[in-house]
Amino acid sequence: MLYTDITELIGDTPLLLLDKRVHGLSNVDLYAKLEFLNPFGSVKDRVAWGMIRDDLADIVERGLTLIEASSGNTAKALQVLAGMRGLTLEVLTNRVKVPEVRDVLDVLGSKVQELPGLSECPDPTVPNDVFSTIESIMAASPGAYYHASQYTNEKNVETHYRDTGSEIFADIGPVDFLFGGLGTTGSTRGIGTYLREKNPALKTIGVVSTKYDFIPGIRSANELWDVGLFDRGFYEKIVAVDSADAVDGAVQLARRYGVLAGPTSGATYFAAVEHLRGEPSAERRKAVLIVCDRLEWYLSYVRKRRPEIFGLARRPSVRDLPPDVVAPEIGVDALEQLLGSGNAMLVDTRGSMAYRIGHIPGAVNIRDDRLDDMLADGVPFPPGLQVVFVCPIGEYSRRVAAFLSQQGHRAASLTGGVVAWRDAGRKLEPGA
Repeated sequence: MLYTDITELIGDTPLLLLDKRVHGLSNVDLYAKLEFLNPFGSVKDRVAWGMIRDDLADIVERGLTLIEASSGNTAKALQVLAGMRGLTLEVLTNRVKVPEVRDVLDVLGSKVQELPGLSECPDPTVPNDVFSTIESIMAASPGAYYHASQYTNEKNVETHYRDTGSEIFADIGPVDFLFGGLGTTGSTRGIGTYLREKNPALKTIGVVSTKYDFIPGIRSANELWDVGLFDRGFYEKIVAVDSADAVDGAVQLARRYGVLAGPTSGATYFAAVEHLRGEPSAERRKAVLIVCDRLEWYLSYVRKRRPEIFGLARRPSVRDLPPDVVAPEIGVDALEQLLGSGNAMLVDTRGSMAYRIGHIPGAVNIRDDRLDDMLADGVPFPPGLQVVFVCPIGEYSRRVAAFLSQQGHRAASLTGGVVAWRDAGRKLEPGA
């Protein structure tokens, strides 16, 4: 079939009936909406095109630069759409944590700016968060930028209502369950709204990562704010999945169904099967899960979470600790005295930009994801050395301290993190 523009390939993705001999749900027809078959590789192709399509002629005529908060897929799609027309995209993110995603953005020509303390899913109501940064950038160069704003733009929801939801209904009629990962939440809200009009009894289940874990592209249980497009009341249930189960789900999708999907889709599949097993029914029902992007972009992430797949030994990890783990902690006054004695090492686990803007005097910077890798390969600190870890509010640092303490090392976490140090009136110094 001949096409004259790549945007003609966005949408109309296949709906695949998953083999019940694999998932074992005898009373449910489980379908996968294969959004990774969009031309740029993800469900965000629809959103990116839907947000800028009506304004594209004006954007091109004025030569505007696109600007967006994104950790990956929306940025990729927007950059392709911009680059085809000689335009550029500036991406603001807390950190692109998956190397392959950053590599793709570099190849496409995106300008990526990392911001300290920015959540994976930004909160538009927080001062000094990404949206105020974007506003400042745009104010400094009036008339130079176009902000699509995927976290607040209703076109995100409308695109999935108009297209994705109607495609599913046209293929299989009324649906009983919809499962999708929660990032901007535009896909689940748009699809769910359309399908609920056809079947008011539809149950929409959102999927997030567990509180202290990370799954690319979706919120953690810490990030369920009622802001932007997110509406907690829209969902029958929100299920938290850990990264190991997300990877296992992705592996099963690939090996048993031939669906080469990323960890967000793996988490959604895992949550769907677990949830549906708990809802027995004599009536046959239909469930749909959103397969949002491809496996190949996340191989380094899979290797970290499931090294045994690659023939590597699995070692204890900070991620293996339970949420309520107890760790040695130290307050601001005690830390100040300890640092003055010169008998301790202070490790700041925040991103490099946050560290450069301001850190506790004497702290060295080992970013949290790099620290995880170092600890997985063996403890890098000398035996007997007192090591104090500090993060933004003391949650991640507490888990690191607990992990090392369990192995017999002298480790502690600053209670309340950098925020507590700052609020106590203590000095922060800039880094190089």
